[in-house]
Amino acid sequence: MGFGDLESPASLQVLNDYLADKSYIKGYVPSQAHVAVFEAVSSPPPADLCHALHCYNQIKSYEKEKARLPGMKKAVGRYGPANVEDTTGSGTTDSKDDDEIDFLGSDEEESEEAKRLRRQRLQLSNLKEKKNPVLVAKSSILLDVNPWDDETDMAKLKESVRSIQADGLVRGSSKLVPGYRFKKLQIQYVVEDDKVGTDVLEEQIAAFEDYV
Repeated sequence: MGFGDLESPASLQVLNDYLADKSYIKGYVPSQAHVAVFEAVSSPPPADLCHALHCYNQIKSYEKEKARLPGMKKAVGRYGPANVEDTTGSGTTDSKDDDEIDFLGSDEEESEEAKRLRRQRLQLSNLKEKKNPVLVAKSSILLDVNPWDDETDMAKLKESVRSIQADGLVRGSSKLVPGYRFKKLQIQYVVEDDKVGTDVLEEQIAAFEDYV
């Protein structure tokens, strides 16, 4: 059994034929069996051996992770198609050795490895999202607040307006400036557009009806 030395064209052809209907040497995920076989291939197979070349390139993509791939790595001669010729003189193929060799572990172990790889990819994806946070649209708003009349306590008006708080609202500077008939309060805010609008601010300021 086996692929041979994987150096000669004949042994590479055996490998290519073996992989014609398979993605990996054994099972459905990259494994130590895959690593052992392709470490024995000294260079990429020629392009006409497309199945062998495809899998060679696949396992190369796992170069940094191959030590963590599942299964136990055996000698390269342990892998490959079974020899159907009678080599024991009994008239039947001796399959005991094949039964005792655990190329990869159980299908359940392969499934767990596939889950682990998916979790790693998900963690990397989440990390990239954290490194590239979503930009929050903000606006700067300058409001003029007119007092009720010329007898309004402007200090109280200013104190009341500056007491306004809301999620997504940052209060800026404020000052009294000349108005049409008397002084008015001018105040600046920075708001998150999705949370606070001018209508919200105007409604809260208008609630101070003793001053505004």
